[in-house]
Parts: sequence; C-alpha cells; structure tokens
Amino acid sequence: MMACETATDTRALALSLLAEIREATRDGLGVTRESYGKGENTALRILTERAQALDLRCESDRAGNLWLSLPEDERAAPCLVIGSHADSVPQGGNFDGLAGIVAGMLILLGLRGRHEQSQPVRVLALRGEESAWYGKAYLGSLSLLGKLPAATLARPRRDGVDSLGEAMARCGADVGAIERGEALIDTADIAAYLELHIEQGPIMVNRGWPVALVTGIRGNVRHNLVRCIGETGHSGAVPRWLRKDALLAVAELLSRMDEHWRVLLQMGMDMVMTTGICSTSTQSHAVSVIPGEVAFSFEVRSQDTQTLERFYTLMREECAAIERARGVRFEFDDRLFTEPATMDAGWLDRLEAAGEGPKLERIASGAGHDAAVFANAGVPSAMVFIRNENGSHNPHEAMDIDDFVAGVELMQRAMLAG
Repeated sequence: MMACETATDTRALALSLLAEIREATRDGLGVTRESYGKGENTALRILTERAQALDLRCESDRAGNLWLSLPEDERAAPCLVIGSHADSVPQGGNFDGLAGIVAGMLILLGLRGRHEQSQPVRVLALRGEESAWYGKAYLGSLSLLGKLPAATLARPRRDGVDSLGEAMARCGADVGAIERGEALIDTADIAAYLELHIEQGPIMVNRGWPVALVTGIRGNVRHNLVRCIGETGHSGAVPRWLRKDALLAVAELLSRMDEHWRVLLQMGMDMVMTTGICSTSTQSHAVSVIPGEVAFSFEVRSQDTQTLERFYTLMREECAAIERARGVRFEFDDRLFTEPATMDAGWLDRLEAAGEGPKLERIASGAGHDAAVFANAGVPSAMVFIRNENGSHNPHEAMDIDDFVAGVELMQRAMLAG
C-alpha cells in the first residue's frame, strides 16, 4: 500500500470521493456531467474542495481545466502530468474519466515526503473530453494546446441551449485566446502525460486481466448528421420502381458498408464502424408513409489513418451509387477527424517493468482519450487500463476497487523508477 500522510486507507479515500461525486451528479440511474456545464462544474468543485482539505494546491488554467499539485513541490523542471476528464456522457457511468483524476490525487498523496521522484508531478482534471455534448471530443486538452478548431466554438450544445464558446466563457475560459489558437501551455514543460482509465469494452473482463497497458488509441472519422432525402409517398399507391425510399436507401448503404467492414477485417485491418443515430422525420413518419427523409450518423474508427480514409472513401462512393440507383440524395454536415495516436514505447516498457506478478498484457484502445491529443502534440504519453464490468457509456460500469488500487500503485512504482 502507498504511503499517505493524510489518509491511511487509500481505498476508503477513493471510494469516498467517487461516491460523493456520483451522488452530486446523479441523473436517474446514471450520472450526467455535461462538458463546460453544471455537472462537470459540480465534479470539479468537489475535487477542488477535497484536494484543498488534503493540502493540495489547486489552480485553473485558461481553458478551465483544474490542476492539482503538492504545494511543497516548487520545482520548475518539466513535470509528469497525470490526467483524465471530469465530464461524462448523458446518464453515463461514474468511473469513465473520474477514476483517472482520483488516481492522480492518490499518487500525489503517496509521493508526499518522498524524495525518489525526480520530476515534479501535476494532476490535470480536463474538461470536455466527451463528444456527446458539442459533437467534438477533447475540448479541454485541444484548447490547452492551442489546437481546437475555431469553428468548434460556435457548435450548439446537444439541447440547443447555448454554444460551446458561451459555455466556456461562463466557466472562465479565455475564449479569445482559444479562438486564436494560442497554446495555453508549453509542451516542453511536460515530460510525459500518463492516464489511468477503465477499459470501455469487454476484453479485459473476458481474459481476466485486472490491469493492462495501452499501445495506441484509435482515431475516427465521423459525421454527426447525414440526411438521406428521397420522396414521401403513400405506402399502397407507389410501386417499387417509382419509389424514392430514403429508409431503404440508408439500409442498403449500411448493409454495403458492413460487407466492406467484414472484408477489410479479413485483410487484417483494424477498424470498427457505427451508426448510432438513425431516424425518419417525426413530422411525417407513419405506418402508411414511404419515408422521404432519414437522418443518421456515421463513424469509423481505426488505429491507422489510411484505413480511416479508405473506408470513408468507400462510404462516399456507395452513397453516390445509391443516389443514382434509388433517386435519393445524401447531404453531409461537417466531416470530423480525430487522429489516431501511438503510446510511448519507453513508458510502456517502464510500466511493464514496474509490474508485479504475471507480465502485463498490452491492448489497443478503441475509445478515444485525451492521451491521444498529448501524444500527437509530441508529448510522451502512456495509459493504464483497469478492468471494468458491463462496458461503458452506461450507468452500469463496475470497476473493482482492488483493480483500481493495483493500477494506481503500478503507475507510482513506474514514476519512482525514473
């Protein structure tokens, strides 16, 4: 167990903090911590209050992110940053993001009074990692590094209440600097970025891995909204050859893309495809109406940029073919691209060497993480995954506290070995 002056039981401290934030941001069965909104603000307020009670220094940067550090550590050398995000998807799980921030706090406390740590350590609670709120991921980290596209600030929140820029301004962010693409931190001041996170898929549970190392993070190409526009008609009066059925057109598109996906997987390519939104017009849908319009989303993820581009090109080609065959047309909103990232080989080896017991397995992350932003900005980055039952982006995330503590201790041993 880690040495800790202010809490003799790290499990109790972690459980208490996770439970307090869960209760304060509960939304029905799950939690809702909207990016640059009420729930995220609540989480950051509690983190700040608990950190101050533990005698940790708390500071906010010009993107609204929260930084924690040991007040006695005044070293200006490039620091090790332990980070993760404070927001969640609507009615999501409590551990996605938050567990990584709590892990950082525990590591800071475990380092207090120890002089083996050669570099200063900072914990970074990032805002806006989830794309669910404004259709763009990594808002806090991209803003911090001066890489958030200016047009993103005009994006409306999912409920249309306000724009991202307005929400950020209310949270104290320097929207002007972010819009100009100014870097709010010098990456030369960051020696490495480390992140602990629950795995958001079923692999570790099924293979019995409590802790694993992340080799890379998939990037993605997506459209939040694609409209297939055909022609509304009476279901009994229009023969097949005269129909312009938007729903059948979308169904054909997705079936064709599913077949392309199968073939590319057989060729050894890494990718996944998802259409998470698909609906006919609520103003006209009825049992007896041929759908004249369908709105849907489209996303492809891969660790390889060429695979992303190849699959996206196939999708657009299939859309063009279906337009000609069915007399429909496809309209696309802005294409969003998130670059894949590779984790730092040196840090992977260092974490592996710090393991106790069986050799740690390595796994790619299908989900996105802020670590990708730092890695692609040239900061050596690494991630530790914690086993998590029941998947993620749902209220039923089930991280075992012993697995969590094992991951925290692994990261601290690796840091002290430097």
